[in-house]
Amino acid sequence: MAVGGAVALLLVAGIWTALANTGGASLQVTSVTPADQTARVNGVAPVTVSFSKPVASTSPMPKLSPDIAGTWHGAGTRTLTFVPAVGFDQSQHVTVTIPGGSAGVRSASGARLTGTEQVSFETATYSTARLDELLAQLGYLPLTWTSSAGQQVPADSDAAGQLAAAYTAPQGRFTWKSGYPSELERFWRGGTSEGLILQGAVMAFEQQHGLKLTGVAGPQVWNDLLTAVAAHDVNTNGYTYAIASEGSPEKLTIWHNGRQVLQSDANTGGPDSPTTIGTSPVYLKHYFQDMKGTNPNGTPYSSPVYYVSYFRGNLAVHWYPRATYGSPQSLGCVELPWSVARTAWQYLSYGSLVTVQPGSQTPSTSPVDPTT
Repeated sequence: MAVGGAVALLLVAGIWTALANTGGASLQVTSVTPADQTARVNGVAPVTVSFSKPVASTSPMPKLSPDIAGTWHGAGTRTLTFVPAVGFDQSQHVTVTIPGGSAGVRSASGARLTGTEQVSFETATYSTARLDELLAQLGYLPLTWTSSAGQQVPADSDAAGQLAAAYTAPQGRFTWKSGYPSELERFWRGGTSEGLILQGAVMAFEQQHGLKLTGVAGPQVWNDLLTAVAAHDVNTNGYTYAIASEGSPEKLTIWHNGRQVLQSDANTGGPDSPTTIGTSPVYLKHYFQDMKGTNPNGTPYSSPVYYVSYFRGNLAVHWYPRATYGSPQSLGCVELPWSVARTAWQYLSYGSLVTVQPGSQTPSTSPVDPTT
């Protein structure tokens, strides 16, 4: 055989040997779950990466960003699965990087990815229904929650289970606590973020945990809420609801933890400075304040007041010295006698709902039906 022919045979043999050592064709990624650009992903669900060939047991694994605790499974098979120890937070951008090249993922036969690949997805927001359930559990709502028969509810200390429930709330039923007036029921919008009861409850939670009062359950509220559940850190102020009625005489009535604790004559705004009708949560409190503003005639005023609980704009429940109470004579606030104002201030914690009713209405004496 000619020398050239021998060299050619040797080259061919070398190529076949190289192919055999690398398993033939290169390794391919066939699918990733969640798929690229998927939104509203359950943050506790596994992440899977499938390949065209079984992956070597000594192969480097794909990487996740953010890097969370968990374990990759499936080495030696075509599919690698990442099982999180707890899971990703809500509204989080997650990137899965599958390394390629000489230091990348390789098959059991030695084949490698030709290049690094990346897939990204976005986790969902937590369930508002679960927010309701946890706030009820911690005593921030005038309702209790009971899970449906057969529903698995995670233990308070089960971080992974609590996160899973935050994404997919267990089914159950809310029951009104007895003793509150029926007016309160109008502000409950279970499972949505629109109800005033939920807004007030979130504000109460924010205040007790040193957070900025927004009434919206953002990431920090959820983080602290799950921590509070694990620590059995319940609402220390109880639940309060107040109604200022512009009847004759005008009165303020307060319910706390399911019983009426105060009813007193009160003053609301006079004809030139009426108190706006409606319901709002207490958002600011002062023991003492020098209230400043403008009288209806345009002149300025400066009034020292005590036991101040703001519930809407510049409207507050507070003490102000008057010869009589029970008629419209304030500049819009709800005025009370000294001892009554002191008691009301103690009950009206942050997030407490205050309703101002027109004179044609009177606070209901019949409590909310606890079975609705």
